[in-house]
Amino acid sequence: MTATLRAGSGERMTLTVSPAIAFAPANLIVRAMVEADARNRTIEVVAESTDFYRSSEIQLDGDQAPRTSRFEFRSLPSGSYEVTATLRDASGEARAAVRSHVNIIASGGERR
Repeated sequence: MTATLRAGSGERMTLTVSPAIAFAPANLIVRAMVEADARNRTIEVVAESTDFYRSSEIQLDGDQAPRTSRFEFRSLPSGSYEVTATLRDASGEARAAVRSHVNIIASGGERR
C-alpha cells in the first residue's frame, strides 16, 4: 500500500510513502516531489512515532535539483508514524510541509 499526500493545485511539494501499513521491522520508502524553484535549498524528512525518531536531510540546487528525492528508512519498529517532509529556502525558512501517516504492526519476532 502507498500513502500519498498532495498539497493542492499549485503545490510546491507532494509526498509518497510506501508501504502505508507494514509488519515490523519495516523499511519505508519516501518520495518527495518538489516544484522547480531557485529558492529550494533543502528537504528534511522525519519519521516519528511515540517511541522512535529518525530523520534525513538533503541539499537541493534550486531549480536545477531533481524533481523527486528518495529517502529510505530501514528497520523501523512497530508504531503509528507521522512522516513529515519540509522544503526549506537558503535562510532555513519552510517553503512547504506535507505529511503522511504510516502504521507499522508488531510481528511475532519483534523485540521491544
